[in-house]
Amino acid sequence: MNMKKKLFMQKAIDLSLESVKQGGGPFGAVIVRDGEIIAAQANHVTQHNDPTAHAEVCTIRAACKKLDTFDLSGCELYTSCEPCPMCLGAIYWAHLDKVYYANTREDARDTGFDDFFIYDEISKDIDKRMIPFEPMMREEAQAAFTEWDKLENKIGY
Repeated sequence: MNMKKKLFMQKAIDLSLESVKQGGGPFGAVIVRDGEIIAAQANHVTQHNDPTAHAEVCTIRAACKKLDTFDLSGCELYTSCEPCPMCLGAIYWAHLDKVYYANTREDARDTGFDDFFIYDEISKDIDKRMIPFEPMMREEAQAAFTEWDKLENKIGY
């Protein structure tokens, strides 16, 4: 295995261990471009009282800020655990080229981080989900899409 890749993964693992010592979740992530670390973060859910502050999301945010872009094409993510559905979505939205992970989602489930119910919920019809979803005011909301469509200088993502 490539030594640099091992070092990047070890950094993600070290962040996960440090997070546990500081009272956080056991997750760490690193974003690399051209063999250099762009951003490295641990999970901050409990420290920031933010359920979206997973290591991968925090690292994506830091990399985007550092590179002044929302498009991380050309970058790779090293994460101490297979990403959850939320992080997976963020990875795709960020256009990362590749993801390396250490622990599996099964390992996460075995330690109390069970994302399987979210995978199940995503595949259900919207009216069959545990949390009720009720559509409302679609016609009024369409105004924003109409205005977006009219823009000639919009930045797509």
